Amino acid sequence: MAGTSSRQLVNFSAPRSFATTFKSKCKETLFPDDPFRQFKNEKPSRRPQKIFQYLVPIFEWLPRYNLKLLRYDILAGITITSLAIPQGISYAKLASIPPIIGLYSSFIPPLIYAIFGSSKHLAVGTVAACSLLIADTIGEVAPPKDNPTLYLHLVFTATFFTGMIQLALGFLRLGILVDFLSHSTITGFMGGTAVIICLQQLKGIFGLKHFTHKTDVVSVLHAILSNRKEWRWESAVIGICFLIFLQFTRYLRTRNPKLFWVSAIAPMVSVIVGCLFAYFAHAEKHGIEIVGHLKKGINPISIKDLNFESKYLPATIKAGLITGLVALAEGIAIGRSFAIMQNEQIDGNKEMISFGLMNIVGSFTSCYLTTGPFSKTAVNFNAGCKTAMSNIVMAICMMLVLLFLAPLFSYTPLVALSAIIISAMLGLIKYDEAIHLFKVDKADFAVCMAAFLGVAFLSMDIGLMISVGLALLRALIYMARPATCKLGKIADSDIYRDVEQYPCAKGSPGVLILQIGSPIYFANCNYIRERTLRWIRDEQLSDSKSDPIEHLLLDLTGVTAIDMTGIAALTEINRILEAKGTKMKIINPRIDVMDKMMLSKFIDIIGRESVFLCIDEAVEACRFSLQTEKGRQTDLSDQPSAV
Repeated sequence: MAGTSSRQLVNFSAPRSFATTFKSKCKETLFPDDPFRQFKNEKPSRRPQKIFQYLVPIFEWLPRYNLKLLRYDILAGITITSLAIPQGISYAKLASIPPIIGLYSSFIPPLIYAIFGSSKHLAVGTVAACSLLIADTIGEVAPPKDNPTLYLHLVFTATFFTGMIQLALGFLRLGILVDFLSHSTITGFMGGTAVIICLQQLKGIFGLKHFTHKTDVVSVLHAILSNRKEWRWESAVIGICFLIFLQFTRYLRTRNPKLFWVSAIAPMVSVIVGCLFAYFAHAEKHGIEIVGHLKKGINPISIKDLNFESKYLPATIKAGLITGLVALAEGIAIGRSFAIMQNEQIDGNKEMISFGLMNIVGSFTSCYLTTGPFSKTAVNFNAGCKTAMSNIVMAICMMLVLLFLAPLFSYTPLVALSAIIISAMLGLIKYDEAIHLFKVDKADFAVCMAAFLGVAFLSMDIGLMISVGLALLRALIYMARPATCKLGKIADSDIYRDVEQYPCAKGSPGVLILQIGSPIYFANCNYIRERTLRWIRDEQLSDSKSDPIEHLLLDLTGVTAIDMTGIAALTEINRILEAKGTKMKIINPRIDVMDKMMLSKFIDIIGRESVFLCIDEAVEACRFSLQTEKGRQTDLSDQPSAV
């Protein structure tokens, strides 16, 4: 009776057509967030307008914009401008390009992002890790000191490739590729990058003239120690004073978050004080280098400077690809983090498109790679920004600086910029996060440390690849060795749970219930077959006095997909069990799994009566079968034997 009722509940409808299945898979793969659902209930006449607003977000929020919001955005925009100026100059120095390029990069890209970006809080700017990565990669084929013009043109070209890659990922809805840069990888990569950047800035702190082009810790330390004769105590004292001041402001912000503005303007204060000191004290005569001439004027057009020569193409594409993925992972993660604080969401693929467009346009207008740096975004958020208008305000302020004030920053001491960079980088070494990973998940900790040590002692790209490789290897192991567990029934309930996790859960005599928790396909079907047979063998050996296993129930609720190799493995398991007198039954196959089982005739092999909707019904059917079989054997044993 139980078997009959359960068969009535199981859906054995005809498998879906290929077109239906393909459409469903594409939708779930490329459009998991279903971005077009908001247009379904709109009138046909309004759909083009809504679609345009979706593609260009500024036309969605700008009509509702008012002076009250503008007040907050102006304050936030001016605040992040005070951070963008010293960071722009500092990170341009880190990328070995003219400091004015760093200021250019805070003018055009923020305007593009304000038009196409979906985050209200993200503040656009340059980042240290990508700046150093560009310098490391492009510097291998065109050292900046040998031919600075060629080097700068290749940086613009790498920025163009970064934008094209980001734009393509966004349009093709391939944000899944960025997901391979796990949180552990990013944590380790940023920490390792911060260490080598801090060490490299000791060149500016000590006022060194000669230095290495390599980025690993050993080479940098060797360059610092081997050039001890060039150390200048004047530069070191000034650098340490600036660093103490910057760290003190960060400490104040940590103790009292309302004083965030103190740490936000501290870099700008350092630059202004440094300029005044260098001008009045004639710092250059004492061996303290300054930035040098900064010309007035907004971004010149650089599209004609892009260099696509074949001998430089591999380096520019490599730099564009690596920095593009790192910038996407960092920018999207930061945007989502601040959106969550306001119970909001951002569209990752739209962010990719906006990042791509601002880097493409940036490469045409003398800018290098930009994304959403954490420090600037945090300042923007804490300053009370309400919309992306804060980026427009920052761009306007930067335009005014470029037109009228840029030469005033020519006297900025390089030692002050080094102190600003070191202070910013110290916040990226998240040792508490590494300790947390070690306590929670040793494998994640290993991935994190692989990135950290690889970046610090080998190179940035090798460290990143090692970490991603370990993360992928871990994912492959998870797929090739999926979790399987034995289920038992919790007393006084209809709930079945893992007997290892819940020792009080009890099995049913003669019935073994196994749960498979992953897709069944070519990479893991052999393991599933061997593990299933081992479960049966171990169950019978554990208690030889108990009833033999006559029914194997496979709970396929967690099996989201199956291929022909997986079906062949299940068929083989069924054949082996039949030879031993054990019957196999399956429970709750998903729609994709059921379609393939029916098309492959697997359902016909095991019989529709062996498919159940839930575990409890399957167990009841097995008990009924066992009782019937025992009753039949009892009747046969009670019959008098023929004389």
